[in-house]
Amino acid sequence: MSTPFPFTAVVGQDDLRLALLLNAVSPKVGGVLVRGEKGTAKSTAVRALSALMPALDVVAGCRFSCDPGSPDPACPDGPHEPGAYETRPARMVELPVGASEDRLVGALDIERALAEGVKAFEPGLLADAHRGILYVDEVNLLHDHLVDLLLDAAAMGASYVEREGVSVRHAARFLLVGTMNPEEGELRPQLLDRFGLTVEVAASREPDQRVEVVRRRLAHDDDPAAFAERWADEEAAVRARIVAARALLPSVRLGDGALRQIAATCAAFEVDGMRADIVMARTATALAAWAGRTDVLAEDVRQAALLALPHRRRRNPFDAPGLDEDKLDETLEEFGGPGDTGPGDDDRGDDGLGDEGPEDDGPDGGGGGGRPAPDAGPDGGDPGARPEAGQDGGPRPAGASERSAARAAEPFRTKVLSVPGIGEGAAGRRSRARTEHGRTTGARRPRGALTKLHLAATVQAAAPHQRVRGRSGPGLVVRRDDLRQATREGREGNLVLFVVDASGSMAARQRMSAVKGAVLSLLLDAYQRRDKVGLVTFRGAGAELALPPTSSVDAAAVRLESLPTGGRTPLAAGLLKAHDVLRVERLRDPARRALVVVVTDGRATGGPEPVALAGRAARLFAADGVACVVVDCESGPVRLGLAGQLAGELGGAAVTLEELRADSVAGLVRDVQGTSRRAA
Repeated sequence: MSTPFPFTAVVGQDDLRLALLLNAVSPKVGGVLVRGEKGTAKSTAVRALSALMPALDVVAGCRFSCDPGSPDPACPDGPHEPGAYETRPARMVELPVGASEDRLVGALDIERALAEGVKAFEPGLLADAHRGILYVDEVNLLHDHLVDLLLDAAAMGASYVEREGVSVRHAARFLLVGTMNPEEGELRPQLLDRFGLTVEVAASREPDQRVEVVRRRLAHDDDPAAFAERWADEEAAVRARIVAARALLPSVRLGDGALRQIAATCAAFEVDGMRADIVMARTATALAAWAGRTDVLAEDVRQAALLALPHRRRRNPFDAPGLDEDKLDETLEEFGGPGDTGPGDDDRGDDGLGDEGPEDDGPDGGGGGGRPAPDAGPDGGDPGARPEAGQDGGPRPAGASERSAARAAEPFRTKVLSVPGIGEGAAGRRSRARTEHGRTTGARRPRGALTKLHLAATVQAAAPHQRVRGRSGPGLVVRRDDLRQATREGREGNLVLFVVDASGSMAARQRMSAVKGAVLSLLLDAYQRRDKVGLVTFRGAGAELALPPTSSVDAAAVRLESLPTGGRTPLAAGLLKAHDVLRVERLRDPARRALVVVVTDGRATGGPEPVALAGRAARLFAADGVACVVVDCESGPVRLGLAGQLAGELGGAAVTLEELRADSVAGLVRDVQGTSRRAA
């Protein structure tokens, strides 16, 4: 068994360590969501925490880790005889991104249940994680229905498996820890709210701290056992402090003054529902127990707010996370009692581990504290600054007369753009698809293991053979050949590739502002529908891939905001670049269908025979059956209708900026589906 990196040897990242320790003290806090760039100690800190968890007494032979002092009366392995138990370390169970529902909640043998009436149940990862840690790396890439299942189990403390009238229930209380890189996509707000605490992590920019990260990483890799031994005393001290805090927790008093501060803080930041208040109360109580106190102080409430509210406050999906700490201090001061410690007297960085903290979770290092600047782009720069090179790091297109970037107009709710036909891509909320979850549309013979039984179709298949099988009385003899798998239809997420004209003909500031507002509105729609997005721009002498296809729509918004304009209109180059991007993406993810959104006025002025070349490029999309929509940006009393002609060449639909709004009377969905039949 490999030796984990010691928790107390991690460099920096005080908030991350404190959030994990508070959940170790009080699992009712509800887990931790750790957000941050790659190589920032997320995985290292979580794995290190498991070694600090106190050992458990479990009923001997129980697959569900029942506590011998109070065994679960409904345990599938019960009833348990008193006395027989064993001691083992707390488990850390990892949930892979590609895990199936059966792997998570357990598998019930439906064939034996129907034919023999036997509840043959194989426990899943939720059972393995009971009384331990369930770790989900890249939780934002996990299918939504799996996230729903594990968060429901975390909230109820139990897991239920129910299929065709056969039910199994077992206890599932665990410390839930999820990590994610926001650049790869966000979680839905409903799912964010189910995590008790959230922490933002970033690599340190202090050279001395980065040096210490690398030094400790190398020392651990050279001799893990010896390195762990050097930190054994510190590990033992923190483990003992967790045990002491757990024992003290029932004695901690949450007074009316602290409760009033909690309620006022949640109201001031306009969080939805009451879960935030409850989580803050539990977190503040755990903070007091961790500090060895029996009373909750204002400093505990303040720290609890910083951990429990950033992911719950109302914000635009593209806004930076975090709280306004000045507003927080004003609220606590306004509603604080005479005996409360003021916000300025707290010791927020003291987690009992000193000044050292997490290092990286990969061999290339990079741990440390510090939060990213709220307005920083993916590379740490100002998203509104005018770039001096192409958006992908290359030279600025030749012949482009640069203009400062226009700000986007206010976004609006757009009409639904969907890919016609039925796909089989990743779960989402845009186009029709065959999915594991959704409405039942039919039945088929199972291919491999049976997962979703279609009971009516199974009975219909078995009924004609009952006389041959010797059944003359009531009942039904069901054999394997009779079983039918339910086919279901739901929604999938698509690749939405934006092809944006940034030429001089689009450069009028008011006009480009409206165009950016429309694209930003479509990006918001893509965020809500769980799409991947990409951004191709064309101007001057060529086109460039401003943003490779990604699940991070906020990265696309940053690139869009800083998009400069000017130069001629190489429409053909933009279309050819988009076609090449789609070709590569089909190799990477063949099941994900594409929707190409071309934002242009339809003019083509770049290169030789620009109009004819653009037409030939557009017909490539029609030949491949790619669903396309042209957003016509032409304005003024006299319009040439070039965007409509381009849409015809693409085999798609054209829509004006006005018709793109959801409250427009134009039948956009009908038009898109009606003129893109070849994409089915």
